[in-house]
Amino acid sequence: MAPEPRPECIPHIKPHLGGDPLHNQCADNVPQNGVPGFDALVNGKHFDALQIRAGVLWEVKTDNFDTYAVALQEIVIEKQVLELQRERDLARACGYAFVVGVRSDAHRKALRDADPSLNIVVMDWC
Repeated sequence: MAPEPRPECIPHIKPHLGGDPLHNQCADNVPQNGVPGFDALVNGKHFDALQIRAGVLWEVKTDNFDTYAVALQEIVIEKQVLELQRERDLARACGYAFVVGVRSDAHRKALRDADPSLNIVVMDWC
């Protein structure tokens, strides 16, 4: 028999944070998202989507990354990588896999170049 999960690792359904309609649409349409219209609060973090059967938590980035000046792209990537590493660690601590969704291949490539261990996909539904 598997041990009971820690209370902070049990997903709690919460309203989306932020009020960004594009972000919410992208998160809600993650394939097999078990909580469309909501975030999944796990380990103190509001994750954008939860694939329940697969045990995957998602963070969605809807930046218009390709339109940023190179200097701004570098700043954004540096900030996002640190944030995504922390979020990945929170997900893993509760036994979940972690995926980052972005809107462009340039954004995916920049994040992957900064940290090849991140699982990043281009959201073709967004």
